[in-house]
Amino acid sequence: MSGFSQFFAFACAARHGSFAQAGRELGVTPSTVAKRIVRLEEQLGIKLFHRTTRQVALTSDGEALFARCEKILADIDELEALAAGAGGEPRGELRINVPIAYGKRTVLPVVADLLLRHPGMTADVRLTDQVCDLIKDRMDAAIRIMPLEDSRLASRQIGVQHLVLCASPRYLERHGTPDHPARLGPHHFIVFRNPTSGRGRPVQFSVKGNPLDLHPAHRIMLDDGEGMVRAAGQGAGLAQVPDYMAADELMNGTLVEVLPAFRPPPLPINVIWPGNRLMPARVRAFIDALSAMHADAGARSFR
Repeated sequence: MSGFSQFFAFACAARHGSFAQAGRELGVTPSTVAKRIVRLEEQLGIKLFHRTTRQVALTSDGEALFARCEKILADIDELEALAAGAGGEPRGELRINVPIAYGKRTVLPVVADLLLRHPGMTADVRLTDQVCDLIKDRMDAAIRIMPLEDSRLASRQIGVQHLVLCASPRYLERHGTPDHPARLGPHHFIVFRNPTSGRGRPVQFSVKGNPLDLHPAHRIMLDDGEGMVRAAGQGAGLAQVPDYMAADELMNGTLVEVLPAFRPPPLPINVIWPGNRLMPARVRAFIDALSAMHADAGARSFR
């Protein structure tokens, strides 16, 4: 059967639910994607998409074909890795999904250094706090700052994330420095809005080895951790954020950690990748470089 580009066009459109996004990924126009899919439908004698003026959706035949295409495309990725040599020079496009703030502060410098050292590599870095499906979205790897559950995925822990409660010296001069979570009632809080529920994330502590979640009234609610750090630095209140977000401010004294003895247990920072595929050299190089960065940062930690 000829016209493999038609299957690529179909798989991209199915994955994105959009001819326009598929065209951007493939570097062609949306009309080219549509024409390739029409030719594929005519060739197979089935309808693959329900089309409206606003979106496209898979038919039942389309869903069955898409499942087969995803497996074949994964096999092609593995063959490419074998041809390149899994232990050889890293090359090809590194496709990774990472949380926004962690990605900006930690991952992008690592990726930039890798590209300098390995001219045959390119990178597609998806900065998002939404959890993606690596296999469906054909990602090489992703960062997850949480315990892992998906058995289809392989993982490697590269570090830990601590949550730190912090405030500016100016705020603490005005409102006092609490010495126990039970004495936080009068304080102003800057809280993070959970993107799924829309509610404020609890402020977490560990008291005598037991977890304690508080849901304080907030002065400010934000959906961006770096914005919380900025607001705390301006004296707006107490903010609990991942340690890497506030590392510079804690180093230069713009922020001070509050109640460090009551920090909650750290969360693991994991790199994950599809467990049923050979790991390409580019992915191994990325994981090793990120692990080395965390080891070096741990040795120079402000804690």
